[in-house]
Amino acid sequence: MLIVTKPEPNCLDVTLNGKVDAAAMRQGLDDLMALSEDISDGVMLYRIPEFFMPSFAAIGGEMARLPALFGLLGKFNRCAVLTDAAWLKSAAEIKGSLFGGIDIRAFDLDQTAEAKAWLRA
Repeated sequence: MLIVTKPEPNCLDVTLNGKVDAAAMRQGLDDLMALSEDISDGVMLYRIPEFFMPSFAAIGGEMARLPALFGLLGKFNRCAVLTDAAWLKSAAEIKGSLFGGIDIRAFDLDQTAEAKAWLRA
């Protein structure tokens, strides 16, 4: 499941949990694009409680949208990733260092309050 919500004007919450097929990826990316449309200097709270590799069809759908997804990076200043998987934390922070303009920091799943405080700092 890939769920994107907009709890505040310049804030998106994204939850990636379990298996994601092509339809779920398409809907999630549609929501991400639509809800990001009017954001500038935004923040994102990304929860990954349980990660499974998306299906090949889902990955293919994401690859087709890569240029548009890279364009979204400029709309966000910070992204907090909540996960208990050490390798996902490392990957998130490495990704943050590769893409200038967005600061990505990883937190444990039970550190939602800390992650939100960091996003607002």
